[in-house]
Amino acid sequence: MKRANLSVVIYVVLVFLSGVLVGVAGFGLYSAHTVGAKAEPCSPEALRDRYREELRTRLQLGPDQLKKLDIILEDTHNRFVALRDKYKPEVTVIQDAHANSIRAILDDRQRAEYEKLRQERRKVESEKHPRTPGC
Repeated sequence: MKRANLSVVIYVVLVFLSGVLVGVAGFGLYSAHTVGAKAEPCSPEALRDRYREELRTRLQLGPDQLKKLDIILEDTHNRFVALRDKYKPEVTVIQDAHANSIRAILDDRQRAEYEKLRQERRKVESEKHPRTPGC
């Protein structure tokens, strides 16, 4: 009878230890960190340099072609900046109208909380995208 009890205890301990092992392995898989796909810098200059380098290597551009490519890239950049400057006031008008429409349906307490929420969102957005268009 004591031998049967010992066998039961051994089996219970083995089942417990196998459960611990499966739990540890499962937790390791669950909490494994993934590598971010956005490891490289995301400034407009970095994006342009990577694009330029890819064109240079894949198309095997010569020095003269690289000079012309640089002019094309700079011109394109300037055109996008001009376009952004042109439509930014219209975007601001739409955003202000949106905020004013929301304010109109809120009471004083809600309006104060809404302004706090907007400040928090602006802060998070500026930390996420510190004025680097194209990222």
